[in-house]
Amino acid sequence: MYRNLRGRPGRVLAAVTVAQFVFALDMSVVNVALPAIRTDLGFAPLDLSWVVHVYALTFGGLLLLGGRACDLYGRRPLLLLGLAVFGLCSLAGGLAQAPWQLVAARAGQGVGAAAAAPAALAMLTATFAEGPRRVRALGVWSAANAAGGALGVLAGGLLTEYASWRWVMLVNLPVVAAALALLPADGPAEATGAAGERPVRSERRERPDVLGAVLATAGVGLLVYGVVRTDVRGWGSPATLGTLAAAVALLAAFAVAETRACAPLLRLGLLRSRWVAGANVLVFLAAAGQFTAFYFVSLYLQQVLGLGAAATGLAFLPFSAGLVAGSVLATRVVAHRTPRAALVPGAVLAAAGLAWFALIGPDGGFLTDVLGPSLVTSVGTGLVLAPVAAAGTTGVAAREAGTASGLLNSSRQLGGCVGLAALATVSAHRTGGATDPAALNDGYATGLAVTAGLFVLAALVAIGVLPRRRPEAPGRPDPLTPAADRPDPAANRLEGTRS
Repeated sequence: MYRNLRGRPGRVLAAVTVAQFVFALDMSVVNVALPAIRTDLGFAPLDLSWVVHVYALTFGGLLLLGGRACDLYGRRPLLLLGLAVFGLCSLAGGLAQAPWQLVAARAGQGVGAAAAAPAALAMLTATFAEGPRRVRALGVWSAANAAGGALGVLAGGLLTEYASWRWVMLVNLPVVAAALALLPADGPAEATGAAGERPVRSERRERPDVLGAVLATAGVGLLVYGVVRTDVRGWGSPATLGTLAAAVALLAAFAVAETRACAPLLRLGLLRSRWVAGANVLVFLAAAGQFTAFYFVSLYLQQVLGLGAAATGLAFLPFSAGLVAGSVLATRVVAHRTPRAALVPGAVLAAAGLAWFALIGPDGGFLTDVLGPSLVTSVGTGLVLAPVAAAGTTGVAAREAGTASGLLNSSRQLGGCVGLAALATVSAHRTGGATDPAALNDGYATGLAVTAGLFVLAALVAIGVLPRRRPEAPGRPDPLTPAADRPDPAANRLEGTRS
């Protein structure tokens, strides 16, 4: 990636880990504060959900564009720009005096995260060559990502109850400042790819794929919008079906456009790698399970067991600890074996924990109904989320690291949005509109049982799609990438002499 950064990779790892932590934190920190936000700013009940949805909409919709932009214009500049936009919008959100101001600030946070998140992951994968060092670095990154999502519930509860809801936005500022301070000041230098190849230098910068960017952003954005609004319109409404149909049409047009583009936003041949394709399906399923588990367990603690915001946040501490422990364990496993060796048992363990969670009762308690399944589920989830980033970037050339990272992050975002919206509908259908604790408990238990099935599917994908053998060592072409899509070293040398 950057020649000077390779001499001090620990600082790069620290910077991108802190950045990913704050992006994951922001996905969940606001949820617990929603009642206080509604009271203070005067949100209409149907508009309050946009505080959460608009972040997912802009973040998920722009990730592919952000990933390609960091390949074209540099990872460090995009990371700096994204962090700056995210921090400024966090400040604006903390100072908001009207509903529209907070919604606009959350949209801006999503834009900043969409630029910075793929740049951070691409910077990490390019700094650490494929092998044990990259696996360990991605394990740390994944642990921070998982812990940020879990600790967001804790931070949101404590800040809302003992300070103000505004601090769920302002708390991002010192974290962003830390990431900016840790990021080395070196300028870009020549990059080295995953297979040891160096990118072709050219005096002419590639033209951005404007048509692909428009189609991908509009398609993914409409998909996220259609899904997140099912809480109001329902899955079978004409508005939902029309929105989803338009999203599918735009994404199909994007696929066609990419086959004809000179510099595509997403080279479709990348998806023919079993590592890349399998990892994206896995992270979609795992994110759907993780987001949904957070949602149902949080509601169970508050609306069935009657815990307050701070107590609910504290109840997620074992979940956070388990996620970190699972990520550390996965790193040690994958250092000596393939990512598949951690993904399969992790998905099975997470499914078992969620099936245990599905036994919750209206007269239960934290020690009897939450602690045990929290630990089992979180360790299993950590075993899945840590190596999936390594799998999704295996064999990817440096020139496409941002694209692969954006794709992986986009799959994570879409999985969380689609899974949560779909299973919230399943849960609501089960309760039949009743609001007593017994009916709510029944709905949450049903949702958690279906969530367990998502991790069973993830295990099957890991078994059926991901290869058994280890990734090839750096310097050798990835045999899982079709020959037609591999870089031609001879062509690179010829082009280099022409430059």
